[in-house]
Amino acid sequence: MPGEALADDAVIDLERLCGSPGDGIRVAAPVDGIERIEARLHGKVFEPHRHDTYALGVTLGGIQTFQYRGESRYSTPGSIIIIHPDEVHDGGAGTEATLRYRMMYLQPERLIAALGDNGAALPFIAAPVVGDVALRQAIGEAVVDLDCGIDELALDDILTRIAEGLCRHAGVGGKPAARSAKRAVFEATDYLRANLDRPVGSQELETISGLDRFTLARQFRRVLGTSPHRYLLMRRLEQARRMIATGHSLAGAALDTGFADQAHFTRHFKRAYGVTPGRWATLALAG
Repeated sequence: MPGEALADDAVIDLERLCGSPGDGIRVAAPVDGIERIEARLHGKVFEPHRHDTYALGVTLGGIQTFQYRGESRYSTPGSIIIIHPDEVHDGGAGTEATLRYRMMYLQPERLIAALGDNGAALPFIAAPVVGDVALRQAIGEAVVDLDCGIDELALDDILTRIAEGLCRHAGVGGKPAARSAKRAVFEATDYLRANLDRPVGSQELETISGLDRFTLARQFRRVLGTSPHRYLLMRRLEQARRMIATGHSLAGAALDTGFADQAHFTRHFKRAYGVTPGRWATLALAG
């Protein structure tokens, strides 16, 4: 999770609520069916209230405290908070230290779609503070960059993993993979490899595979251990790496493999391979 302070131009002033200068909430770029925020607060800020959405968040700093279902709850850095729709709760900092957290508000309709056949009802998690590495990673990917939207394929995978995580904590089991899963997944991979130079939408993969986007995301991960978004990203990076090694410019390799800009390309390349594209070019051409 990023640790930088909130930018001045991205902060909604909350002094009238909590009386502490510098407190604020940063609101993310909109994503269909999802609101994302980062909050920096002192003291008790929110009176009892309720949302008609799931509130899913990660505490980044300080102690987050709130009343929920008749008990005082506390979330420490790295813990996950799960508030069920229509459950009354309040909120604020549990100590004098600054409380920082990121939260996503997920419409139940989006979760129902991601659940597919795995759930007849919305999963209810009695304990609102949990420690779950996989679920924290999924929520973290949704809120890691509040300045940008979320790629469609990436969002499908994130919501699928969140749905599975919520079902896991609610004690609801998933169904085994269908017999046709491998064929559908490999039809999708063939299509992704044939379209490395442009964005690929979820609807395209639905048409190619014959599965809805969330079922495909689940089956893709079961068969290949990764998501369609990650698979496409890695194939693009592999092709770019080959191009750089044969003398193509960094900008040309990024453009020809569908990356929006050089910074975006460099960030993903280093995350995948541990070196920048420029360093890879030096090493590859020297070898």
